[in-house]
This record gives sequence, structure tokens and C-alpha cells, in this order.
Amino acid sequence: MAGGRGDGTPARRAGPSHAGQDHPGSAAGGSVHGDPRDEIPEHLAAMRAFAMSLTRDPSSADDLVQDTVVKAWTNIGSYTAGTNMRAWLFTILRNHFYTQRRRLRRETADSEGAFAARLAEKPAHDGRLALRDFAVAFAQLPDEQREALVLVGASGFSYDEAARMTCVPAGTVKSRANRARRKLAELLGLEAHEEMEMTDRATRAVMSGQGRQGL
Repeated sequence: MAGGRGDGTPARRAGPSHAGQDHPGSAAGGSVHGDPRDEIPEHLAAMRAFAMSLTRDPSSADDLVQDTVVKAWTNIGSYTAGTNMRAWLFTILRNHFYTQRRRLRRETADSEGAFAARLAEKPAHDGRLALRDFAVAFAQLPDEQREALVLVGASGFSYDEAARMTCVPAGTVKSRANRARRKLAELLGLEAHEEMEMTDRATRAVMSGQGRQGL
């Protein structure tokens, strides 16, 4: 995979080209002061959600997050202070997942859509039914479309940020996300501009495209 090192850890990028792209001190931005490893725990929940979207298996997702934390901790010197820590961690996680998958030649299936089931709380009977429908539909999407929705919808990355993590053009990420939303709407039997009644912000973002999408 382009832009990575042999162990699945992304190569360090020089500073000036990142100016204006990241937001230090924000939920996804990196810390400028102190040991950047102290920030890693802040991103564990987001990392596990992303890992679930890739593995579709809770145990495999936990192992993937643990391996990612170890890689990030031991290779912290490749992280550029002040840049987007979450994007850096997601890149390590994704690279490690695909390195493992190429080596093991296997995928773990989850017909129940376990990742999708964690996107929203279930406050009422109607909410549970809607979430179950969403989980089943989400699990039917192709890997690259599901990944695009998670990155630009649930995780809030811009198309440019998602493109750098997946090593494809931003337009490809946008196309994948749009096709995925259309397919979800088709599978869920939604009419044009109709939305599911979800209370969870991440799930709404996946369906409506309201993530941080600036190019």
C-alpha cells in the first residue's frame, strides 16, 4: 500500500504541507505539547468503531485496536506533532488490517452487522426496528463503500482526509460514499430525501452525508 512502511505503519510526512489541514486540540487533532502518546486513549472508541466496520467481528476488532495501539506507541517517532492524531491512528489500523488479511487470506463475516448495531442507541421500539434494518443493509455494502461511509460519515473525516488514508483520489471516496448511501436507501425502501428516524448523530451522518466533507 502506498505511503506506508513495511510493518503497516504510515511513513512520517514533513510539516509544511499539512498547514491548515488539521485542528490541534480538537477531537481529531493532535496535541502540540507533551507526549503525543497521551492522546491515544481519546481515540479508542472511534478506532474500535472503525475496526468493527472492517472486521465485522467484535473480538477481531478488539485485537485490531490493541495491535494498532502497540504499533502507534512503539512508532510514535513517525507521528508529526500537531497533525491529525486520529487520522494517523486510523491509517495504522487500516494498513495493519489489510496486511493481516493479505497474509491470512480470510475475512470474518458478521451477518448481523455488529458495527452498525453500535452506531446508535436504541431508545424505543421503533428505534430498535429502524436500527436493525440499518444494520442488515449496512452489512450488505461492499467493503470499500462501507469504509467510505464510516470515514466521512460516522468518523467525520473530510473527503481529502479519507482519501489520504485509503490511498485513492478524494473524488473516488466521494463516489463510493454516495453510491453507498443510494444503496442503503434502496435496501431500506426509502424515497428520495426521506430519512430514517435515528437519534444517533453518527448514524444520521452515515445516511445523510453531514460529516465534515470539505474538499
